[in-house]
Amino acid sequence: MVKITAADVNALRKQTGAGMMDCKKALVEAEGDMEKAIDVLRKKGQKVAAKRADRDASEGAVLAMTNADNNYGVIVSLNCETDFVAKNESYLALATKITTIALENRPADTEALLALPYEGNLTVADKLVEQTGVIGEKLEINGYEQLEGNFVAPYIHNGNKLATLVALSAAAPEAGRNVAMQAAAMSPIALDRSAVSQETIDRELEVGKDLARQEGKPEEMLDKIAQGRLNKFFKESTLVEQEYISDNKLTVAKYLDSVEKGLVATGFRRVGLGV
Repeated sequence: MVKITAADVNALRKQTGAGMMDCKKALVEAEGDMEKAIDVLRKKGQKVAAKRADRDASEGAVLAMTNADNNYGVIVSLNCETDFVAKNESYLALATKITTIALENRPADTEALLALPYEGNLTVADKLVEQTGVIGEKLEINGYEQLEGNFVAPYIHNGNKLATLVALSAAAPEAGRNVAMQAAAMSPIALDRSAVSQETIDRELEVGKDLARQEGKPEEMLDKIAQGRLNKFFKESTLVEQEYISDNKLTVAKYLDSVEKGLVATGFRRVGLGV
């Protein structure tokens, strides 16, 4: 018997949108042949999903939710092919239910979310395949994030195209929403400078030195100039150091401290369509 690996099952699932168990059974029946396994799935009523696997699912709905205690939240991006489908009430209901399932079960990643029960004997993955057949468009979960903290605030941008979560050190609903809106609008790459990868820092320093060199600056000054540009990068690209959008005299960190002494942001997540 041909050995079917988890990677094989995952590859077939990504290509067809079928459930993981269905993919495994199809690969066993096809003795590991990917193309034959797709045919097996098609013969079992999964034709539309397999047929549309190469389509671009760049529209959809991105939703954020937090639990009743406001100490945990999730973001789910359910993608489809057209904005017409994305705005349909039944599609939004599907996205809402999947987001609720994620919130209640706290899956570790997208694969775990897809494997969770949806209703009856259907998993979330099975439901997406079923709805692909009903709607006639490719459906996929293209983004999933979760965040824990003492207080977690959600924000969904108008049109459900972008959502954020922000964790604060203490409960502050209005400030949490304001900073979540900041994260949506200003697209920070990290919470603070300590969370920026060394690879990114090295790249910024190299770019800074190269620009200074092109400007004719003395070689012995390049490192200092590059460091100055790196500091500017941190102020523009890390959430707590950014200028607060409602008052550019304050950074986000200083805004939070003005709301309540010692209040700080401890994490954030940001998901947009296609991101």
